[in-house]
Amino acid sequence: MNTLACGRYRLALDRPLVMGIVNLTPDSFSGDGVGTDLDRAIAHAQAQVEAGAHILDLGAESTRPGAAPVAAADELARLLPVLRALRDIGVPLSIDTMKAEVMRTALAEGADMINDIAALQAPGALEAVAASDAAVCLMHMQGEPRTMQQSPHYLDVVAEVGAFLEGRAAACIAAGIARERIAIDPGFGFGKTLDHNLALLRGIGRLKDIGFPVLAGLSRKSLLGTLTGRPAGERVAASAAAALLAVERGAAIVRVHDVAATRDALAVLSSVAG
Repeated sequence: MNTLACGRYRLALDRPLVMGIVNLTPDSFSGDGVGTDLDRAIAHAQAQVEAGAHILDLGAESTRPGAAPVAAADELARLLPVLRALRDIGVPLSIDTMKAEVMRTALAEGADMINDIAALQAPGALEAVAASDAAVCLMHMQGEPRTMQQSPHYLDVVAEVGAFLEGRAAACIAAGIARERIAIDPGFGFGKTLDHNLALLRGIGRLKDIGFPVLAGLSRKSLLGTLTGRPAGERVAASAAAALLAVERGAAIVRVHDVAATRDALAVLSSVAG
C-alpha cells in the first residue's frame, strides 16, 4: 500500500487525506487566525480532528499576498505552546514554515511534517528535515509573498511548476530524505493568475505523474472569490467543490479550513466512484 511516512505516523494514500488548517496568526486572509489565544487554538484544532482531519497544519506566519515576514522568535512564540499542547491529539502535526530555525525547533518538539512554501530552499532547511523522520511538503511559489501577485508569468505553468517540484524533490532525496517522506504542492495562489491556477487544477494528473503525492491547497483562496464573487468567509461551498475537483484529478491531500464540508463532499465522491 502506498503510504506517506510522516514522523510518528504512516498515512495510507489509498483514500484522499484532509489536512485541517490551524492559523496561529492575527492576520490570516481567511479570517480564522487565532493569534496567541492558546485556548482558542486548541479548541479549533480539536474541532478539526473531530470533523475528520487526518493531519493538522499549524502556521504562525501569514503568507497571504502582500504579507510581511515575521521574525523566527515571534513565529516560535506563537507556535510552540500550541504544538506542545497538541502533541498527543492523535493525528500528525504539520508545521507551515519556511525558516530552518523554526523547522529544527518544531521537529525537536515532536512535529511530524514540514509544509514549506519555499520548498526547503532556505539555508539549513534541507538539513533540518533530513536529520529527522518527518515528512515534507514542497510547494512552488513564483517570487515571495510580498510581491508574488504583482506580475506572475509562465510559458507553460504546469510544465514549469512540475519541473521545479521535481528538482526540489531530487534535492531532498540527495540530502537523505526518503521518497516516501515527500509530497508536492503546486502552490495555488502563490505567484499565479486565475488562468494559471485553473491550468494547474486541470493539470494535477501531470504533476502526480512526477511520482509523489500531490497536496492541493485551494481553500477560501482569492481565485474562488474571483469565480464566485464571495468574500473569504463565504467560500465554503466553492472550497469544497475545488477540493473535490482536485481529488478527482489525482490530489492525495487537500489542505482546508472547512474540514466537515470537505469530508462530506469526499464521502459523496467516494460513493459514486465505488
